[in-house]
Amino acid sequence: MKKHYLLTFLLCSLMGWTQIPAGYYSTATGSGYTLKTQLSTIITSGHVDQGYGALWTLYANNNTFHDQYDDNDNSIYDMYSEIIGSPETGSYPFTPSTDQCGSYNNEGDCYNREHLVPQSYFDHYGDNPMKNDPFHVVPADGKVNGWRNNLPFGIVSGSTSPCNTGATNIPCNSINNSKKGSNTISPFSDFAGTVFEPIDEFKGDIARSYFYFATRYESLMDDFYIGANASSCEAKNMFDGSTNKVFSDSFILLLIKWHKQDPVSAKEIAQNNAIYNFQGNRNPFIDNPNYVCDIWITQCNTVDILSSESFAFENTISIYPNPAINNEVTISSETELKSIVLYNINGQIIQEIKNPTRVDNSYKVNNLSSGFYLVQLASENGVATKKVIVN
Repeated sequence: MKKHYLLTFLLCSLMGWTQIPAGYYSTATGSGYTLKTQLSTIITSGHVDQGYGALWTLYANNNTFHDQYDDNDNSIYDMYSEIIGSPETGSYPFTPSTDQCGSYNNEGDCYNREHLVPQSYFDHYGDNPMKNDPFHVVPADGKVNGWRNNLPFGIVSGSTSPCNTGATNIPCNSINNSKKGSNTISPFSDFAGTVFEPIDEFKGDIARSYFYFATRYESLMDDFYIGANASSCEAKNMFDGSTNKVFSDSFILLLIKWHKQDPVSAKEIAQNNAIYNFQGNRNPFIDNPNYVCDIWITQCNTVDILSSESFAFENTISIYPNPAINNEVTISSETELKSIVLYNINGQIIQEIKNPTRVDNSYKVNNLSSGFYLVQLASENGVATKKVIVN
């Protein structure tokens, strides 16, 4: 969540850091996936599962889950309905102890327990403690939670209108403009289906919840992949079935982008301390945001490359077919290219062509192995980056 009140944030930051137990991260000395495993050991050893019902008590009785940040009305603070900085427009004022779902028909009726990593992914593990972990199980409008269902997170393409009761009008949005609709295909996402997009102010919060989940439950992540249950678990597109990188090639880039663009907030720091008191472990990516790029090193470098490029002539370039056919693509450019460089998801150069041969404003790139690539195209006066998938 973005910082709106600097003084409050600085005070909460100091308070948050002083509440990290002395020596808590003393064994987190490695880098890359070794560091993630070290952090996993730390945050697993102190974790005492409090059960699913205890989440209601946590949300109701701990004021870090109440609105002290925008409306300041002590209602439940819900990422899917909270309207940032505009209390007069009216977010839903869920009363902590009495507006728990139950049944509901419409947006604003009540709040429930939203699993940011859908519960259907880990039902076969017996649920616990994943089902009960407030680092990724958050209070949310019941109806909007239902609209999101098992969808992956992403960037919704095109304009939206308010969701109706049945959420049949897609793309659509909640009261605070959280969106449901078709995913935008970009270097940061290659999933072509329906996704759910939170508002910008909470994208970093959600990213850090996912980094926590991938670390706390590291040893189980090899089962988080597209498999037999893919039709009922669309969001498994976010995972790659590994215990180290954990996330799919493009989704890890999106998470890192959200983490960088929406830094740790006062709310996250306060809730991190509250959850530590509740179940005995912490979210290391709130305590030390640098851990993200200390672990996913090459992916962070790739995000930096994508975020810093000049796209001055991007609209004059097309790559087809994409996904590639017969391990070959054609690059069409109105501007003469001086180089074509292919990177894999880890930022490694796979192929570099200097002064490529141009025929009728087109260039051929072949001998491509299956995978996901970023293609960096440089002209005399600009640089653009495109995505290519080779099946």
